[in-house]
Formats: sequence, C-alpha cells, structure tokens
Amino acid sequence: MDRKLAEAAALLSRSSRAYAFTGAGVSTESGIPDFRSPGTGLWSNPKLLSLATGDALQREPARFYNVFLPQWLAYRQAVPNPAHKAIAGLEAIGRLSGVVTQNIDGLHRKAGSQVVWEVHGHLRHLVCSSCQRPASFAVAEEALQKGALPPRCRCGGVVRPDVVLFGEAMAPDFDRALTVLRQGCELMLIVGSSLAVYPAASLVRFADALIIVNRDPTPYDDQAVVLRGSAGEIVPELLKSVVGSR
Repeated sequence: MDRKLAEAAALLSRSSRAYAFTGAGVSTESGIPDFRSPGTGLWSNPKLLSLATGDALQREPARFYNVFLPQWLAYRQAVPNPAHKAIAGLEAIGRLSGVVTQNIDGLHRKAGSQVVWEVHGHLRHLVCSSCQRPASFAVAEEALQKGALPPRCRCGGVVRPDVVLFGEAMAPDFDRALTVLRQGCELMLIVGSSLAVYPAASLVRFADALIIVNRDPTPYDDQAVVLRGSAGEIVPELLKSVVGSR
C-alpha cells in the first residue's frame, strides 16, 4: 500500500488537469448506504429497484414518497467524512480541478469542494413535475408530517426530487462534465465507485491515467493505480502525501 500510495501521490503532484470521480462508496462512512453491494445495497432489493423509476413516481407517487422520503431526509442530515474533506483539500491546493459525482447527497459541496458536477442530480430542492417551478424540500417534510403525500405544488402538480431516476435522462451536469473532460483530463481519481453504472462511468474513458480507491474490484483496475480499502482512511493519506511532496 505504501508503494502504491506514493505512486498515486506522485501522479497527483505532477498532473495539471486532474479530476475526482466519486460514487456511493465515498459516502458510506457518512452513514449513507451504498446501492449495489450484494445483499446490502439498496438496489439488491428488486421492489425498491422497480420503484425508483420516473414511471413509478407518476403511477404511484404516494408509495414512491413513503418509501424514499425517509432515506432522503437522512441523506440531507448527513455530514461529510474524511474522504469528502480530503477531496476538497486536494482541490484547495490545486491538485484537483473539480469533482464529478454520482451521488445526490450534496456532501462534496458541504465539505468545501468548489467545482462539483452532480450527474445524477441533488436533494437541495424539489421541482414541480407539471410547471417546473422549484420548491423547498420543506414542502415534502410538511406533507410527510401531515400524512398528505405526495407533496404538491401550488399549481396542483406533484413535486419531485431534482434527481435522476431509472429510465430518465442524466442531469445537465453530465453534459457540463463531459464538455470539460473532453478538453483534457490527465488524471482521474476515482473514489468509491464500482464503475458499473452508465452513462456516468463512461466519463472515465477521457482520463489519460487513473487512480482507483475502492473496497471492491472494478472493470478498470488493470488500467489504474489501485488503492484497496476505506476511502475515509486512504484519501486523507493521499492528501497528506501530496502535501508532503510539495
């Protein structure tokens, strides 16, 4: 690990256009469960998987909200862990130019990252399915407390989270990230992603070199410097090594 950590730190230290790419594994140490681990991931439950679609939200909005709203409220209360903070630290010292994240929890922004592309959307606010008017997340909390789910806009339409559900187009940040990465990406620091979810994982192909921090193998391991283990332990060590080499 020490040799690979030093190799990864050297790559970060000499790359002028480096970006982070993060998945659910960067947030598990903040108490947010991942999605695809066998048996424990949220999407290992077929009923949850079939409900997390745009069609299901339209057909059964009350059921959709009863299942997912308690999780989202917990996500909104989560705080950044050492991995989020170290990624923000790498940006602060000029070693990362931005973060592409598959996560909707907003923890990179809370940790202080300035350039963040949330390719699957976020939970900062809701949006009306009918008139597209934004709404505060408090609208959903109030509807839950009153037993009046789904939450509705003043126009009468169902408000929905500003996230990408299965079967829907990617968030605008995906195209923004794609545009930037096409201009050049010397290095991508991948943290907590299985790299199995597309089209988000397709962004990896724009990087000249890869560092992967993940507990489990990924399809790109043979092309990367791989640091296997806890993101909350490894990424801060990586930051420390980069700072120490300056």
